[in-house]
Amino acid sequence: MDDWQIGRFIYLAILAGALLLWFFVENRDSIGTKVKHMAAWGLIFLGTVAAIGLWGDIRQTVQPRQAVFEDQGRIELPLQADGHYYAVLDINGAQTRFVVDTGASGVVLTREDAERAGLDTKDLAFYSEAMTANGAVRTAPVRLDQVALGPFTDRGVQAFVNAGEMDTSLLGMTYLQRFSRIEIANGRLVLER
Repeated sequence: MDDWQIGRFIYLAILAGALLLWFFVENRDSIGTKVKHMAAWGLIFLGTVAAIGLWGDIRQTVQPRQAVFEDQGRIELPLQADGHYYAVLDINGAQTRFVVDTGASGVVLTREDAERAGLDTKDLAFYSEAMTANGAVRTAPVRLDQVALGPFTDRGVQAFVNAGEMDTSLLGMTYLQRFSRIEIANGRLVLER
């Protein structure tokens, strides 16, 4: 902690001490009841702080996930809170999260996802260019040895590695066209082969 943070901590500790002292002096006749009320409010406060701190984990647990119906040759992707559909694919043995982007012509990997999939991004030639909503970005063409979504496995899939910053890899039309049916209905994206 720096001096500023220590000073703020001391100030808050003195303020809390003064408030507690005032509370006990003011309510000395019914101190037992007041302590119970204070304890209840303290637990409510701690519960709220814990819920806020754990909200990301809670949301991951209760939000719907992709469903694989192998016997029917179907995968269902639920619409997420941000309005996008996400799919988790196995790229060269690495689990990779993609945003399904029907506006993207190809499969585009972030540098981090490309490295996790075993591609050496230092040796890539970023000579191609892609147009995005944010303008042109440089990309490097690559070929993925193995791409698996549920029971469906493809080999030698052409993709691109983005030279710029990108939060999530994109699953574009060159991959989506491998499915015989793509349907969006009732908050679900259905892919069938």
